[in-house]
Amino acid sequence: MIYRFFFILWLFLPLCQYFITMETTPQKEKWYHKLRNKYRLVLFNEATFEERISFRLSRIQVIIFLLSMAITFIALTFFVIAYTPLKEYIPGYPNIKQKQDLYHLNKVADSLMVNARQNNLYIQNLKRIIENKNMVTVLPKAAVQIKNFDTITDRISKEDSMLRVSFENQTRFNLFPYKKNYSGKATIYNQNFFKPLNGIITAKFAPLEKHYGIDIVAPHNDAVKSVLDGTVILSAWTLETGYVIVVQHADNLISVYKHNAVLLKHEGDFVKAGEPIAIAGNSGEITTGPHLHFELWYNGNPVNPVNYINFK
Repeated sequence: MIYRFFFILWLFLPLCQYFITMETTPQKEKWYHKLRNKYRLVLFNEATFEERISFRLSRIQVIIFLLSMAITFIALTFFVIAYTPLKEYIPGYPNIKQKQDLYHLNKVADSLMVNARQNNLYIQNLKRIIENKNMVTVLPKAAVQIKNFDTITDRISKEDSMLRVSFENQTRFNLFPYKKNYSGKATIYNQNFFKPLNGIITAKFAPLEKHYGIDIVAPHNDAVKSVLDGTVILSAWTLETGYVIVVQHADNLISVYKHNAVLLKHEGDFVKAGEPIAIAGNSGEITTGPHLHFELWYNGNPVNPVNYINFK
């Protein structure tokens, strides 16, 4: 019997020891209970150890404070970017002044179109009064005329021959003689350029300063004309130079017209020398007033327009 008693005691001794240990060992506090534990933050004077400021904080209060500060900072940043001019310095946001310029240019273009229609109507009514016809309030649509080009015959008049001889005699003594390159084609010196705009040259040709043309100051809304016959290869808006139109001419010549208020031609249009292609203005960021920036390129290189066009 004694042996059995000690054997049973030996079996249950570890189990008893385990329960005794659980009762005497304190249980660990859970992590979300620790968030509410209070801590004291005290600021002392280093010289006198005098207590100046004291805070009683818990971890959850600190977390809530940091989240509130982050939300406040994000909200302030959003309102500053959305409702102040600082957003103009962020890439991708348009400039407010550019929107105002676009709105003004659209109004000018609309007013010019209205004035053109009114002028055409006025001229048509004058013609009808002279022809003893009733005036109209709306311009009639132009009738489509079908021409039979097979019946056209070439007839050279005496007056035409005399005009040709007179013109050839005038161009015989040009300042720039007729020059040809090695392939026999005429060079830039043989071109008769048309002045793009009547005005005063305020900035000269300076390729070392990245200024590849000249600036011509003229009254606002003056017509900009093509210097030679050619085809429009670019008619678009750019951020720095505003409305730009580029014309490709014969003999590898290209003329560029920048800072226009309105473009009158589109890409692919054929223009004649002296034909209006744009309206002078003040569009783009790189501008100081109403003027035309005119460039002339020959064989892929910029040339001084003053050497080939008489701007006086």
